[in-house]
Amino acid sequence: MADRYLTVAQVAESLGTSERFPRRLIAERRITFVKVGRHVRIPESALTAFVAANTVQPIDHRRGSLRRVA
Repeated sequence: MADRYLTVAQVAESLGTSERFPRRLIAERRITFVKVGRHVRIPESALTAFVAANTVQPIDHRRGSLRRVA
């Protein structure tokens, strides 16, 4: 199945940010993008990978507790 190519506006909406944030990701080469003439598109799979790579998992406070059960 072919990847969907998203505009900067679509990526911003998906992330809940302004368009400035995905443009900065592109400028800093922190996300994969495709240039189509003078237009920039971000593959949907690249957006999914970016979100997955930057997702922080919660800490299970019960496992690392210093408290000991008698």
